[in-house]
Amino acid sequence: MKILVLLKQVPDTDEVKLNPETGTMIREGVGTVINPLDLHALEAALRLKEAGDHSITVVSMGPPVAEEAVREAVAMGADRAVLLTDRRFAGADTWATAMALARFAEREGPFDLILAGEKATDGETGQVGPETGAMLGIPVATYVSSIVDLGDNGITVEREVEDGKEIWNLPLPSLISVTKDVNEPRLPTLGGKKLAKDAPIERIGNDSLAMDPSETGLTGSPTRVVRIGTPKLSRKVEMYEGSNLKHGIDEIKKRLLPYLVVNHE
Repeated sequence: MKILVLLKQVPDTDEVKLNPETGTMIREGVGTVINPLDLHALEAALRLKEAGDHSITVVSMGPPVAEEAVREAVAMGADRAVLLTDRRFAGADTWATAMALARFAEREGPFDLILAGEKATDGETGQVGPETGAMLGIPVATYVSSIVDLGDNGITVEREVEDGKEIWNLPLPSLISVTKDVNEPRLPTLGGKKLAKDAPIERIGNDSLAMDPSETGLTGSPTRVVRIGTPKLSRKVEMYEGSNLKHGIDEIKKRLLPYLVVNHE
């Protein structure tokens, strides 16, 4: 069985910065890691591989530096690593990103199962996985918290929903996006790191995917960040000290009185 895992490299920081002119993320000068939620998708694939005769391909789309992410996936146990990188992909929103990933899956597939993380920590949309599945025309299950069973013709999963959990049976091929509750990702071993150090990382550009220029990058992105603003916090502060301190205490008591519940029993 052929399994495909979608990975994204994200900034290793909470201070994500955007270019105010283009509305795209500034990645220069910021450390990067595999999107933490994608690690759960990779771990799920690795466990399925350990339980059966499956091969794992990981694919990421990004600048050349994103090769570090797919190389780490090889260190953890992936069989093949692919990076979709091309200047024409720059500035892609979730739709254009999913379009490229779906085109790759069609070109290299068919894949029996595609795994994705719940969302990326930089964009927080959770759209790329489901959009990729929709573009491929295959069943999609989101918020998967457990893989119950995987057979030759279908997969059974448990989904988290607002009022409980659901059990879904999906035919193969299908795509599932998993939550962090599905497993605890492993760390790469020393042997895995040595293997990944010299492992070939395939780079694929738009010439190989043969996508129309209108479908890629900013041009192929129907959504744009048109304005960026920084929230400003302002508070009115009153200072009481010295001879005025007692007045301050009385003022606090007066303002808190409506929120106090007095029990007379």
